[in-house]
Amino acid sequence: MTDSNHTPSCYANTSTPYTYAPKMVKVYLSAIFSILGLISNLVAFIVLIKSCKQTQNTSRSFFLIFLGGLVVTDFMGLLVTSSFVMSFYITYVDWRLSDPTCRFCNFMGMSMVFYGLCPLLLGATMAIERFIGIKYPFARSSRLSKGRTVSMVLLVWFIAGSISLLPLTGFGSYHIQTPGSWCFINISSKRGDWAFSLLFSLVGLISITASFLLNTVSVVTLIKVCRGAGRRQRSRDHEVEMMVQLILIMIIASVCWCPLLVFITQAALAGNGIQMKQLLLWIRFATWNQILDPWVYILFRRSVLKRVNPHANWSRTSVVSLYPSFHENICRFTRSSLGSNLGSDVPENNKKSNVMSTSPATPSPSSPCLVGSES
Repeated sequence: MTDSNHTPSCYANTSTPYTYAPKMVKVYLSAIFSILGLISNLVAFIVLIKSCKQTQNTSRSFFLIFLGGLVVTDFMGLLVTSSFVMSFYITYVDWRLSDPTCRFCNFMGMSMVFYGLCPLLLGATMAIERFIGIKYPFARSSRLSKGRTVSMVLLVWFIAGSISLLPLTGFGSYHIQTPGSWCFINISSKRGDWAFSLLFSLVGLISITASFLLNTVSVVTLIKVCRGAGRRQRSRDHEVEMMVQLILIMIIASVCWCPLLVFITQAALAGNGIQMKQLLLWIRFATWNQILDPWVYILFRRSVLKRVNPHANWSRTSVVSLYPSFHENICRFTRSSLGSNLGSDVPENNKKSNVMSTSPATPSPSSPCLVGSES
């Protein structure tokens, strides 16, 4: 073992003792998770490319660009981090001896931070885009283009990359973590390490909170529009489908990342060191975000749901019609909770036309929660 006086900074971990235990976790377990995640993201990327070529809806094409950025980020995150971990398990190399300058350790630490923050920041950006697209569709359509959407994805990558580079400037540090197969931020009582740990966790928690608030407003707005006169409203099928996918992405990110982010926040504020077993557990838990994200788009698409429920009334081409009971509950809920507010906004002429449309001489009207498709 290298003498402590000559130990490089990234291996002089002040928060937790370094333990060289390569057999602490079986290699095949990490290999299965990594391969599963890589295949999932690759399949999702192929599906996204096909959907981009087939879609004619502008807002949907913007959403697919964000999803493509998320899939690419998850794929590269698994590829880079798993390469380091797998090489450790295969060779049982001691990083203190093979990387005395801390270059590989710093690179892996940067990768962990970068590919950890990117999905959370992209989720918040997608929530902002959907919020503007649903609340202010005309303003969004006149200002947003595919080029600007790509620029927003690049901006998210730039912000996450800038945060991951801060330890190289002295603000925080990256250290080897037990069992010696990976590097991550050093959670200690030092001012720089303490501040960087809080920055990482707070950026993630703020992103999740912003996604939750904006998605909630977007869903409520969709319910209001869904209750409007179907023939007088523009198509909302794609909006509903995108919101379902975005909410699932938000739920997965919250469940996978909140335990780790809260744990880092508590450890940084306490300043008493951390429990390595808990940190390792929550890191593995967060890794599932990169594995589950692609399956949201692979499974929760209208084409897939049609195959799962082929007996649904697809003439209405509405995602809500997939589940009639859910659809009836939504109608009942909107009538009771939103009816008074919406009733005052409907012109008198529209009310009269709605009354006339329900006369016995006319065919049975479609449900007010279903919106006609235009695309």
